[in-house]
Amino acid sequence: MCEAMLCKDKRSSAFNHKQSLGNGLIATPPKGLNIVVIVDDTEDVSLDVGNEEELALQKAKIRHPLATFFHLFFRIGAIVAYLFCDWFSKSFITCFVIILLLLAFDFWSVKNVTGRLLVGLRWWNQIDEDGKSHWIFEAKKASPNISTSTEVEARIFWLGLIICPIIWTIFFFSTLFSLKLKWLALVIAGISLQSANLYGYVHCKTGGQQNVSKSASRFLSQQLFQRTL
Repeated sequence: MCEAMLCKDKRSSAFNHKQSLGNGLIATPPKGLNIVVIVDDTEDVSLDVGNEEELALQKAKIRHPLATFFHLFFRIGAIVAYLFCDWFSKSFITCFVIILLLLAFDFWSVKNVTGRLLVGLRWWNQIDEDGKSHWIFEAKKASPNISTSTEVEARIFWLGLIICPIIWTIFFFSTLFSLKLKWLALVIAGISLQSANLYGYVHCKTGGQQNVSKSASRFLSQQLFQRTL
C-alpha cells in the first residue's frame, strides 16, 4: 500500500509540474529544494518619444539665427530705403549710395554665407589660366543623422530669395511708367544682383550642378596634370 501511495504522489507531482509549465511557472524540485522561475509573457512596448521630440525640434528650431536675420535684413532694408528714402534725405546721391550698398551686402552675404548655412548650397565662378569662365554649382549631401538646416530656415531662405526680385521687377515697371528715369539704373542693379543669386541657387537645387561639377573636376585634373609636367 505504501509503494502504491508513493507512485500516486510522483504521478500527481509530475502532473502539477506540467501544469506549472503551461501557466508560465517552472518548478524543479531536486532533492527537497524548490526553485521557481517566473516567466513574463508580456511584450515590451517601445515608445519613440525622444525621436519625435528631435524631429519636432528640427522642424521648428532655427539653428542659424544670425544668418537668417542678415538674409532678410539687407534685402528688406534695400526695399524700405527705396520706398522711404525721400522722407529722410532729399539728396538723390545719398539715397542711391545707401541702397546700392545694401544690395551689394545682400548679394555677398546670400552668395557666400546664408546659402551655405541655411540650405547647404553654393555657387561661384572660376576663371582658368586660358581666360575661360567656369560656373560651379554645389549641393551638400544630406546625412541621415545630421541635418544642415531646418525646414523653417529653408522656407525663409527661398521665400526671401524669390519674393524680393519680384518686388524689384514691380519697381522697374512703376519707375518706367512714372518716368522716374533717374532711379532706373538702381532698380536694374537690384534686379540683376538678386536674380543672379536666385538663378544660381535654383540651378544648384534642380541638379544642374552635376554637369558643371564634372567640368570643374576635369578642369582641376588638367591643372594638376600640367603642374606635374
